[in-house]
Amino acid sequence: MTFPEIFPIWSKLRPEEQEQIRNHLMFRTAKKGAVLHNGEADCTGLLLVKTGQLRAYILSDEGREVTLYRLFDRDLCLFSASCMMRSVQFEITVQAEKDTELWIIPAEIYQSIMEVSAPVSNYTNELMASRFSEVMWLIEQVMWKHMDQRVAAFLLEEAAIEGSNELSITHETVANHLGSHREVITRMLRYFQKEGAVRLRRGSIELTDQNRLREIAG
Repeated sequence: MTFPEIFPIWSKLRPEEQEQIRNHLMFRTAKKGAVLHNGEADCTGLLLVKTGQLRAYILSDEGREVTLYRLFDRDLCLFSASCMMRSVQFEITVQAEKDTELWIIPAEIYQSIMEVSAPVSNYTNELMASRFSEVMWLIEQVMWKHMDQRVAAFLLEEAAIEGSNELSITHETVANHLGSHREVITRMLRYFQKEGAVRLRRGSIELTDQNRLREIAG
């Protein structure tokens, strides 16, 4: 796959705009665990995932993480170029969850095109609205869902992403995704195990009864 093949509005750009992006586009590989963007002061640029998986999260003053959204093949991260959006005040960290190949469009290049291109401006607004919808969904989960429901839903989502009931994931990682403490997650998982929904091993969680997890998730 090439950049023009997966950038959603490439065909709507004028030839000079396409050339401008080509001249400044950067290709990068990131190992699992690498931080690609770290906070408001770090204006990395727009990240377009070729292959792999990224995670965007916020960090509380107490050091607790909460996953806002994840990025997969062909997904574009706009908030890694938050310096373009002065109304965005919260700091986001973007980290590779798997070995990832991606392109980076410098923020100043994208912004200069967005200011004169209606298709780019419209696409940016749509993308921003989509990401904020995900953030609002997360807020609803935190406010109205019990932790056992959130953990069950997360495990089901993770199994769907990985295409497997055997998840190589630690209790600490689950806690980081959900903005909780490891001890709370361990207690929930032990309850799930008593219910026959999961089997716990060191460094992994096996989903043994997805139907039961769906009942818990509500």
